[in-house]
Amino acid sequence: MSEQVMTIQEIESKFQDEWILVADPETNDALEVLRGNVICHSRDRDEVYRRAIALPKPKHYAVLFTGRMPENTAIVL
Repeated sequence: MSEQVMTIQEIESKFQDEWILVADPETNDALEVLRGNVICHSRDRDEVYRRAIALPKPKHYAVLFTGRMPENTAIVL
């Protein structure tokens, strides 16, 4: 697992088709992640969620997916 500040372009380029846990993300007015501290990444979503639960909670965090969601996928926020 990694822990480094990266831009969204760096994250998408380095971790293709992976789930990413970003602590203290910097966002724009639309709350899109611009950069943040990459805490962990994995192709397994559940692994990233387990890691998020086990870590001390940052003030803010985001979970990103850098791949394409399959058609007919429901996303719950």
